[in-house]
Amino acid sequence: MYNSMNSLFEIKLSKEDNLLKRFEEIHNYIYANDGLSPQQTLEEFVKILFIKISDENVKTNQFSISAEEWDLIKSGKTNIDFTNRISNLFEKTKQAFIDIFENDDRIKLSAIALGFTINKLQSISLLDSSQDAKGLAFQKFLSHHEKDGRGQFFTPEPVIEFCVEMTQPKPNETIIDPACGSGGFLMSALKYLQKNYSELKTSEIVSQHLFGLDINKSIARIAKMKLLLESNKKINVLCINSLEDIDAIKFSIAQKDGFDVVFTNPPFGAKITNTTTLSKFDLGHKWSNYEKGFHKTKTVYPNQNAEILFIERCIQLLKEGGRMAIVLPNGNFENPSLEYLRYYIKLKTKILAIVNLPQETFIPYGTGVKTSILFLEKDSSTLNKQYSIFFGRVTKLGYQGNKNGTPLYQKDKFGQTIKDSKGQQILDEDFSVIIDAFKKFQNGKEIVSDNAFSINYNELNGRFDFDFYSPENRKMFTNLENVKTVRLGDICEIVKIKSRKLKDQKLTVEYVELSDINTHSYEIINSTTYQVHELPSRASYELLEDDIITAIAGNSVGTRKHATAIVTKEFEGSICTNGFRVLRNFKIDSYYMLYFLKSEVFLKQMFMYRTGAAIPNVSDNDLLNIIIHLPNKTIIDEISIKMKRAFELRQESRKQIESIHLELA
Repeated sequence: MYNSMNSLFEIKLSKEDNLLKRFEEIHNYIYANDGLSPQQTLEEFVKILFIKISDENVKTNQFSISAEEWDLIKSGKTNIDFTNRISNLFEKTKQAFIDIFENDDRIKLSAIALGFTINKLQSISLLDSSQDAKGLAFQKFLSHHEKDGRGQFFTPEPVIEFCVEMTQPKPNETIIDPACGSGGFLMSALKYLQKNYSELKTSEIVSQHLFGLDINKSIARIAKMKLLLESNKKINVLCINSLEDIDAIKFSIAQKDGFDVVFTNPPFGAKITNTTTLSKFDLGHKWSNYEKGFHKTKTVYPNQNAEILFIERCIQLLKEGGRMAIVLPNGNFENPSLEYLRYYIKLKTKILAIVNLPQETFIPYGTGVKTSILFLEKDSSTLNKQYSIFFGRVTKLGYQGNKNGTPLYQKDKFGQTIKDSKGQQILDEDFSVIIDAFKKFQNGKEIVSDNAFSINYNELNGRFDFDFYSPENRKMFTNLENVKTVRLGDICEIVKIKSRKLKDQKLTVEYVELSDINTHSYEIINSTTYQVHELPSRASYELLEDDIITAIAGNSVGTRKHATAIVTKEFEGSICTNGFRVLRNFKIDSYYMLYFLKSEVFLKQMFMYRTGAAIPNVSDNDLLNIIIHLPNKTIIDEISIKMKRAFELRQESRKQIESIHLELA
């Protein structure tokens, strides 16, 4: 608590740090004294800022508290004049910002917290303060408090800036984020334009070119406040469900012809179950695969992931030739079941770039979902297009993938932090490297590196993920074109039928898990005894002697720790997890198969085919299409003999060790 009101007027307003200090003091006071959550505290603070701006607009000077009123409140007494004055101001504010306040919204602060807040802000003219002072103060204030209480709608700033730099918006273009959250993309686009166009009229850009939609009013308020602090003009941030009628949305924001640029990070994983809504989307319907393409059916899905509907909505919001950057979970780029989605994207757009992000990107903001960014241009002309597509992979974010997102800076070989010409530490990131590579690509230069390359459109099959098309994998397939090969599915069977033993609940069986394999010696080294009714739900397939089992699920798939084993007599009749696939009835020597299933060529293909954001897995269809190198019979026989002998020696060695008995007196 502060003893004198006079001390409040001693802070100069020209420096952004002082304004930030006031914001922090207010937030901390409310949080400490009113028992509100960080989220509620932030909401109340934003309400007060709206009241302040509304009062300044009408120049009534009602946003104030006298020394006498403040003293009365501090002494624990009620001051009706003060509370009524601020309540009346809030009613006028709700009318001024009718789209983001409900009629029954009220200020939830205690009298003393409200008095403290008014006391701190009354001497400041937010409208007359420099844009940098108030804008930067609010941005810095939010960058801390959004992470604390609002992780669900906060996109990492480096990712936002990267999307904007890659898309390169222009001052005459209209920009929209249909899931704008707290307005990060809109603010970043504005900053980009201010930085790159010296004659820019900020108020015109804010009032005529920036648009945001969000279903959550509390969040929309924050986005609107950010833009209000940049320009006290019309702010085009509306509380709207972006998945409702597209024509009504365009009418609401007076942009019936669509937008030049869409930036968005839609909600991940949320299911839309309203069949009326789903029926209005092409991607709300099931699609059938025939005649070398996918075709929409009349059947509406019972539910659909929100981000998939957002992809369609964003394309609808674009003008023909408009550009889009959208952050999506990797499943949309790689899962076999979503190939129809990727076909739809190819049908409606020109794919400009696909950039893979590290798994830790969103960990500081509440999720470990693997994501990539899709850059598109609306192009509805034809599916038969000819152009190049840029692929990039970010490996260094400039911050740690921990709860706090601690900044990481470049260091020299002695471990000392490197500084730029202004003495500032340099973030350890490679977003800028990918941007430079993309600009070279746009200028027609060939790009081939570990983290950036391009392919032709006709090379793009049913997948969009970076690893699938990496130069390393493409080189491997080129090399395989020069030797004799077969598909895995052509030389063995994959067991797909669950064991009949699983129907006998009282039967005792041996169960083999992924961890029961010695990955170095290709053998099963353990099993666990269960009654069938005790088995985990993933228990599936019965093993026969000379079967080969290989992992298709788990983080080790496609790595040097990939689990593959040949089944010996000891484990015949055991039940294995569905994390394995059982290979049987080989048309080539099984020991050569065992050798190949541990080779680099096999592991690289398995890693390439991995899909799934949480637990990586390889589909049966992709497993069947694994390419097997077949050298001549002499070489196959030679490898088989060595593999079999080595395996027998390991088995014999184990038996010798197990036969040792030490008699202790």
